[in-house]
Amino acid sequence: MFYEPKEGHGLPKNPFNSLVVPRPIGWISSIDGEGNVNLAPYSFFNGVSYSPPTVMFSSGQGLVEDDRMKDSVRNILETEEFVHNFSTWDTRDAMNASSETLPKNVDEMAAAGLTSIPSKLIKAPRVKESPIHFECKLVDSLELSNTTGDNRYTVVFGEVIGVHIDDELINEEGRIDIGKLHPIARMGYQDYTEVTGDTVFTMNRPDFTG
Repeated sequence: MFYEPKEGHGLPKNPFNSLVVPRPIGWISSIDGEGNVNLAPYSFFNGVSYSPPTVMFSSGQGLVEDDRMKDSVRNILETEEFVHNFSTWDTRDAMNASSETLPKNVDEMAAAGLTSIPSKLIKAPRVKESPIHFECKLVDSLELSNTTGDNRYTVVFGEVIGVHIDDELINEEGRIDIGKLHPIARMGYQDYTEVTGDTVFTMNRPDFTG
């Protein structure tokens, strides 16, 4: 089939999210100026540069606030910091629970049964149950202009200024043991996938000799 997104796809559900897969999950914790903690997962998340290490996530519009921003974006624009907490097989249920839309004065981390621990370089807290954390400082944000109807999307870029890694994940070769990490990723619809040691394969890049 071929379709133009602006004309519609004719399928029961939009297939786009099922065609950009698998996607890392940005499990973003932030805090506002009054100390209210927010935690939410974002399926449009990825790294965008290696040096300095920089990540991004994209947020749709909020549903309840007059400014139409989700709490994560509002908090980050106010405090200029956030934490990305790594989503694993063991944290999958809590990650999913933290996607619930709640009033901004409700601590989603506590509501999901998770433990808040302090960061080293920023005020936004980390999720103790997550084995990897990126402490991030806001680099920039971009409100996309190519939207339709009442849609609104904001892309947030953050420089990773601090990295926490559970020591048990580092093997004897000094590499991350993916089998122990057991990441999960977002697919389309309501589907997810997992990465285990058995599903990883290696391909070396070809050498260019000129």
